[in-house]
Formats: sequence, structure tokens, C-alpha cells
Amino acid sequence: MTRYAGWTSMGLAAALALWSQLASAATLDGASLSAWWGLPFAGVLLSIAVFPLIAPTFWHHHYGKIAAAWAIVFLVPFAVTFGAGVAFGTFVHAMLEEYVPFIVLLTALYTVAGGICVRGNLHGTPRLNTAIIALGTLLASIMGTTGAAMLLIRPLLRANDNRKHVVHVVVFFIFLVANAGGSLSPLGDPPLFLGFLNGVSFFWTTTHLALPMLFVCGVLLVTFYALDSYYYHRREEERPPFLDPTPDTPLLGIDGKINFVLLGMVIALVLMSGLWKPGIEFDVFGTHVALQNALRDVALVGVTLLSLAVTPRAARAGNAFNWAPIEEVAKLFAGIFVTIAPVITILRAGDAGAFAGIVHLVNDASGQPHDAMYFWATGLLSSFLDNAPTYLVFFNLAGGDAQTLMTQGATTLAAISAGAVFMGANSYIGNAPNFMVKAIAESRGVRMPSFFAYLGWSVAILVPVFLVTTWLFF
Repeated sequence: MTRYAGWTSMGLAAALALWSQLASAATLDGASLSAWWGLPFAGVLLSIAVFPLIAPTFWHHHYGKIAAAWAIVFLVPFAVTFGAGVAFGTFVHAMLEEYVPFIVLLTALYTVAGGICVRGNLHGTPRLNTAIIALGTLLASIMGTTGAAMLLIRPLLRANDNRKHVVHVVVFFIFLVANAGGSLSPLGDPPLFLGFLNGVSFFWTTTHLALPMLFVCGVLLVTFYALDSYYYHRREEERPPFLDPTPDTPLLGIDGKINFVLLGMVIALVLMSGLWKPGIEFDVFGTHVALQNALRDVALVGVTLLSLAVTPRAARAGNAFNWAPIEEVAKLFAGIFVTIAPVITILRAGDAGAFAGIVHLVNDASGQPHDAMYFWATGLLSSFLDNAPTYLVFFNLAGGDAQTLMTQGATTLAAISAGAVFMGANSYIGNAPNFMVKAIAESRGVRMPSFFAYLGWSVAILVPVFLVTTWLFF
């Protein structure tokens, strides 16, 4: 038995060594890829959009398998065409470089914020709802869009659970707290954090996106107040008090205060990974993992487990905390991150890639940038692609030198940053908190819009605001 175990170990070691050599040696040239390689990614998006409409029960039970199936539909032909080493290296890169840090940070923020329970219940008037959403918008740049959204969505839903029309409240919460509010610091949204890692000063976005952010958020808050007032003052809006599942209380309290300390630890770990650069990297099947990033992710897992251990049960019970929203994000975005790999690679090829038309849209013949086109191209792709790598693609298309972009190219960098953050609100998949807020609202009985219906909200409300934003600032 020992002899066979030894042979097995040797075989496994040899296989891993071979895979490592193949993956390390294999590089993916975006110029050699056809646009057809984007079809599996389109399949994931269509599945998310269509299945909940035509087969909701099937989708609810099998969405993870469907996302995995699309990943396989991409990886198997890709391995046949370009070799197993390239396919494996692409998969490892998508997982280690992008997906794992993404889901570890989201899980930490979801768990920590989900352990802070605001006890009691206020009355969901237009003034209160606007104040809660405005508070979340301000907090989003400090504790991240995920942290702010997870902290405030449950109190907001409780305050409005005696009203008939709640969908618009959640939709505007996604617009503002889960997206636009995170535009003032690298802590707010992943695209800005990538810019920080690539040399953009920490407070650069604070100073250069402040006016666009105030304009967009101000217009949306005024619009929300007017719409919520319209619904609130309709005679049949509020149910009788005895039907209110969470009666109003005059005093509020907070359970799970220890999680505010843990939230500070999450923020400190994210900052550490951007400021401390020891220059040590590990080669994992061709993907270079920096020491500071590995330590950050391990520590974030520790913070997540610590939150689960020290949070009073009453706090999570009061929030009706469960893993369903983060589980949905984890499974769907795993498929998205794998299938998006060739799309991002083609975009990075610039003029030589199959999507060269996009490059020609954002730069003129002499190579000078069109700021308005950078805003819209980054934004529209961020609506359906992951906004972090999309930001990085256009950051590189604009020159990729942070010092130059922060000075001579400041308006271009601002356009890229604003497009990536603001337009993540255009669809449910534009930013991960969108999905989690949707899932939590649905678990509380809110009939959220379908994928296409939500697009209708964003086209009707956000697009006009973004058009005016373009005229004023870009």
C-alpha cells in the first residue's frame, strides 16, 4: 500500500509540475482571439436575464450548475484550440488573480455588516427613506458599497414593510448606495482600488470625482424623494397598523457593535495591500500572487470567521441573516469571471484585437482621448462586464501611467473612473452588491424587477442623468 501511495504521490507531483510549466510558458495573445470566444460569457448573461423569467423554479435550484456549464463550454473548446496549458493557466488566473480576492472581500463585508443589527423600527416616510439612502451613499466611500449596502438594506426594508410600493425604494438604494456612493475613495468600489494599486493617489478620486458624484447623487436623491412622496401620499399606500409585520418603535438600538471594529480591520487590510509592497510574489501555475495580497485574503478569511464567532446570535437573527445572497453571487460570478477572460483579453489587445472598434471610439486618429467616449465606453461595458477589469482595460488604453493620467490626463481618468463606478448600477450584474441587495429584498417578500425590467428602470432614470453628467463634466 505504501509503495502504491508513493507512486501516486510522485505521479501527482509530476503532473502538477508539468501543469505549472505549461501554464507558466503559455501566454494568451488577445490579438489571436476571435470575438466568438465571447459567446459563453453572453450565454451566462442571457441565462441570468432569461431563466428567472421562463423557468424561475429551475433557475433557483440550478443557477450554480448553469454558470458552471457555461464555464465548461468555454474552457473545453479553448483547451482543444490553444492547448490544455493555456486553458488551465487562464482558469487559474481568473480564479486567483480576480475571483478569489473579489469573493473573499465581499464575503468578509457581507458577514461583518450582516452582524450589525439595528434594533427597533422607524416609519418609512419619504423623508426617512431619503435620509437612509443618503447616509448609505456617504458611507459607501468609507466602508465600500458592499458594506454600506449590507448595513442599511435590512433597516430600510423593515421601515417600509407596511407599504404596498417598495420596489422603487430598493432600486434607488442600488443606484446610490451600491454604486454611485462608492466613487470618492479606493475603498468604495473595486475599480478605484485597482487604480490605487496602479499608482493613483488615495485622495485623487475624492477631489476629481466629488462634483460629478454630488451632481449624480443629488439628482437621484431628489428624484427618489419626489417618486416616494407620490407613492406615499396615495390613499391606499399604507396597510392598516395591525398588518405591519414590524411595528414602529420610538427608540433604536444596535446589536453586534464588535463588528464595527472588525469592519475597521477589513478597511485596514485593504489599505495595507495597497500601501505595503515588499516585492515578493509566488508563481502559481503562471499567475503571480503578491505576498501582500495573499496575506490580505487570508486575514480577511480570519476576520470573517471571527465575526461569526463573536457576534451575538440575536444580532444575526434580528437581520434574518443567511448565506443565500452571497452564495448566489459566489456561484454566478465564478462563471462570469471564467467566461469573461477572453473578452477582457481581446479588449487589452487594443487596435490588434477583435474589438478594435471600441479603441477607435475612445481615441481620435492622432491618439488623443475623447473623454465623453471613455466615460460611456467604460460605463456601458461595466454594466455587463465586471467593472474592475474593465476599468483597468481603459486605464491602459489611456496610457496606463498613473502620474501622467492624474495630471495631463485628469479629465480622462475621471471619465474612466466615473463610468466604471456610476454605470455599475445599470444592470444587476454591473456590481456584486446589486445582486445581494436584490436577493435580500426578495427574501423579505419584495417582488423585484426582472433583469430586463431593471434595465428599464436604469434606462429611464440613470441614462438621462448620465447624459447631463457627460455634458457638464466630460
